Amino acid sequence: MFTYGPQVCGRLEAATALEWLVPDGLGGYAMGTAAGLRTRRYHGLLVVAGDPPARRMMALAALDPVLTLPGSTRVRLATHEWASGVVDPRGHELLSSFRLVDGLPCWRWRVGDAVLERRVAMVHGSPAVAVRHTLLAGGPVELTVAPLCTWRDAHGERHAGDDLSVTRTADGVVVADAYRVAGPGFEFDPSWYSGAYHRAEAERGLAPAEDLLRVGTFRARLEVGESLDVTAWAGDLATPPPPAAQIVAAAQARHAAITARHGVLGAAADAFVIRTASGPDVIAGYPWFGAWSRDTMTAYEGLFLCTDRADEGRELLLSYAATLSEGMLANTADTGSTEYNTADATLWFLHAVDRHVTRTGDTDLAAALVDPLDDVVRRHLTGCRYGIRVDDDGLVTQGSPGHALTWMDAVVHGVPVTPRAGKPVEINALWINGLAGLAALRARLGRDHTDLDALRARATDAFRRRFPTPAGWLLDTVDGPEGSDALLRPNQLLAYGLPYGPMRDSVSAATVRALGQALLTPLGPRSLAPASPGYRGRHRGGPAERDRAYHEGTVWPWLIGPYVDAARAAGLPTSGLLDGLMAHLGEAGIGSVSETADGDAPHAPTGCPFQAWSVAELLRAWQAAD
Repeated sequence: MFTYGPQVCGRLEAATALEWLVPDGLGGYAMGTAAGLRTRRYHGLLVVAGDPPARRMMALAALDPVLTLPGSTRVRLATHEWASGVVDPRGHELLSSFRLVDGLPCWRWRVGDAVLERRVAMVHGSPAVAVRHTLLAGGPVELTVAPLCTWRDAHGERHAGDDLSVTRTADGVVVADAYRVAGPGFEFDPSWYSGAYHRAEAERGLAPAEDLLRVGTFRARLEVGESLDVTAWAGDLATPPPPAAQIVAAAQARHAAITARHGVLGAAADAFVIRTASGPDVIAGYPWFGAWSRDTMTAYEGLFLCTDRADEGRELLLSYAATLSEGMLANTADTGSTEYNTADATLWFLHAVDRHVTRTGDTDLAAALVDPLDDVVRRHLTGCRYGIRVDDDGLVTQGSPGHALTWMDAVVHGVPVTPRAGKPVEINALWINGLAGLAALRARLGRDHTDLDALRARATDAFRRRFPTPAGWLLDTVDGPEGSDALLRPNQLLAYGLPYGPMRDSVSAATVRALGQALLTPLGPRSLAPASPGYRGRHRGGPAERDRAYHEGTVWPWLIGPYVDAARAAGLPTSGLLDGLMAHLGEAGIGSVSETADGDAPHAPTGCPFQAWSVAELLRAWQAAD
């Protein structure tokens, strides 16, 4: 349980830095802050996933509660910030606590002797949310709750001049013929609230304001122990979800069962595994990412194999294998079309399949995928898209003008920030690792693998000749347009830590210590050493400014997994390496791990507050900790 008292809840800067997430298992979610203030365009109580899941729609943005005490005193408990700069009402100042209880956000407001509690839960596997308001002490009171509604792309805004249809029902409203809101004692009284302000979007250089439609109010007189429940759902509008009490109980029981088996990190991992029409998939990060194969395959072992979800993982691997084309795995369809634009996602796929078969002994999966994976190798030998191919020395080269094909993929105004054309160190570590993994699959099936052994030997020999530097660590890229790149980055960690990494059997403790001294922070390794030219210690500002810093010093928590692997390969103790990240579980996305953080101390979190590979790699490292 994560608990915060009035000294946190009552201060907006502190309370809005804490975000909660309740996913629906489909890619949709409810999300907000401990203060109750919507600081992002993505914050809402019902956000509905589309096809693909990243095509989300913001539906029910907020529910504003008002208590009427004996004597007719009205107290507004919501918190809103407006484009004028005014924060009104200021309900966060009445919070006695905010807690995450069995994965569900729980607020308690105290007004004199009256205590009102709110809990939010979603139906797993359905776009439906329940919000319970229960009087715990004081009273009797009258409670009204006003739904603030919209229907828009989660990445955009809607304004009062836009047409938004609302149809009254016996117990609430249907909005835009897309979702329904229901509760007791409904009074229909629509009016627009203009200029709802999102401070986090302003900080990110994006449009910060929208208008919301207050459709009316739900009303109930409450004695101690009684509740006013509001539900909202999309899909089959004629069939309501179960009662709110049942939704809350089911969500708490599910979370408790996962936590009992796999701890708080297992519960965090669960948020990213979703079910779509084509089977299981992975959300790369909330609130704005959808499914990205690079992230999915990097996170695969942590999300599926470390959480006893191998059956779902198997289904996912087979589904992703069906996207292979010209030796490449599809990367994402977030943009609305399927993209094949990475040099590493396919190689991470080879790694994921190897880890699955190694840990489960699933020879049937090996038999199903060995031929497609053989074709991946053949295609790399003859050449794939974007100049991805095996060069004469056995190493993989890649590069295409205007494209950044490694995980360091930021592009500003059509120019890659970190292009890394040539032979990147982690691409070739993954290639050599993948050849060995595929050879192991063939061996399990009794097939000859001498060709793969020869390819691996040639690539390994070239790697060991080309990448080491006199300083003791590895070049980041060789054979680039301007020669080799000696900037000190964490990508080389994969060469030391992957199961079949080309330097795993020769990494020295001194090398890993040197990398740690230059790169390691409490939240994971930086993407560039601070002493390097071009280092940017803050990942802040508008989109272009943030993208320029994205891989130029910004901390990436997912890299803690490769760092721990390298440390173990070098025989170094790993005790204490994860302390900062475990403490971070209560600092930003509550119970989860952020996408990124500033390279400079105190390493404030940035990017998505809930990121799949950050959680997955911390979980994998935690389970194998000293």
